Amino acid sequence: MGLNVGLLRESFELVIEREPNLTHRFYGILFSRYPQVKPLFGRNSREQQEKMLSEALVAVIDRLEDASWLEEKLMAMGAKHVDYGVTDAMYPWVADALISAIAEVAAADWTPEHQRAWTNALGAIASLMQRGAREYRAGRPDAPAPAAQVGG
Repeated sequence: MGLNVGLLRESFELVIEREPNLTHRFYGILFSRYPQVKPLFGRNSREQQEKMLSEALVAVIDRLEDASWLEEKLMAMGAKHVDYGVTDAMYPWVADALISAIAEVAAADWTPEHQRAWTNALGAIASLMQRGAREYRAGRPDAPAPAAQVGG
C-alpha cells in the first residue's frame, strides 16, 4: 500500500491516549457534517457502533503491514456495508470525519505529514472496501446499486 506505517501508528497511539473514545467524536462529526447517513446506523446502539469501529481501527492499525489480511478483511467489510446502504460517495465523508476527529485530538501535534499519511491510508482502506462491495454487488443482482443515495 505504500503507507507511512510508523507515522500512522504513532499518531493513532497519541490520539487514543488523549481520547480513548475517539470514535464518539468521529460519529459526532460525521452526523453533523453528513446527517443523511444517520439513518444507516439504526441496527446498533451508538455505543455498540463506536465499539465496533474502535475495534476495527485497532485491528487495521495493528496489521498495516499484512496486505493479505487487510485485503481479506476490508473487502469483506465493504461487501457487508452494501446491505447497510453504504454507497461509494460516502467513503470520503467517513475519511473526512475520521481525519477531522484525529486532527482535533492531536491538536498542535498534527502536521501536514500526518494529514497525508491518514489521507493515503483511508484512501487505501476505502479502495479495498469498495472493491469488496463491487464484487459483492456483481454476485448479487438484488444488492443495492452503488449510485443509490441516502438523503440529499
